Amino acid sequence: METFVEDFSAAVDYLGTRRYVARDRIGVIGVCASGGFSLSAAQIDPRLKAVATVSMYDMGRAYRDGQGYAPVPSEKNSVEERKRALAEAAEQRWAEFDSGEVRYGGGSVVPLKPSQQAAADEFAAYYATPRGQHPRSHPLTLTSLGAIANFMPLAQIELTAPRPLLFIAGEKAHSRYYSEDAYAKAPEPRELHIVPGAGHVDLYDKVDLIPWGKLTSFFDKHL
Repeated sequence: METFVEDFSAAVDYLGTRRYVARDRIGVIGVCASGGFSLSAAQIDPRLKAVATVSMYDMGRAYRDGQGYAPVPSEKNSVEERKRALAEAAEQRWAEFDSGEVRYGGGSVVPLKPSQQAAADEFAAYYATPRGQHPRSHPLTLTSLGAIANFMPLAQIELTAPRPLLFIAGEKAHSRYYSEDAYAKAPEPRELHIVPGAGHVDLYDKVDLIPWGKLTSFFDKHL
C-alpha cells in the first residue's frame, strides 16, 4: 500500500521538475483504489493542491469489512475470520522464503456473504471481461494482506485542509459509502457529487456517465 501512495508523490517529483508545469498547480484524480491512495498521499504531501476521487475504495476497510456493504453489520468479516486470513498470509511468508514461489489471491476460499457477492459480481463484469482485463494483470499477493489490513487512508484526513477535496460516486455503487464516509470526515473545503443511475465500475469507462463538467470546474476553480 505504501508503494501505491508513494507513486503519487513520485509523480509530483517528476512533474514539478518540468519547465512547463506550475509546481503550485498540481492536482490529482484517483479512481477506485487510487482514490484512497491519493487521499493518503495528500495527507502527507502538501504539493497535491486539489484532490478528486471517483468511485473511491478504501482498500484497508474493504478487507477489514469483507468488501461488503457497511450498513449490513452481520455481513462484515468477524475478528476471527480476519485473524485466520492474516495467519495464512503470515505462514505464506515462510513458504515463499523457502521456495521462492509467490502465491496470489486472498487465501483459502470462503463462502461469500450476499453483499460481498454483489461487489464481486460488479467487478467481474469489468475485470473478468475484455472491457477491463489486461494480459499482464494479476491479483495482489497473499502476503500483502497484512499491508492491506493495516491501510487506513482517512487516519489523518484533517491534514488536507485547506486544500479542496471532491468525492464522486455512483448512486447505485456498492462502494458509495466509502465516499460518503470520507466526505463526512473530511475538512472543508469539500464536496460530494453523486452521479444518478451509476454503479461503481460505470465511472471507470462509461463516458456518458462520468461527470466531466464537475471535474473540469473543480480543477479550474482550485488550480
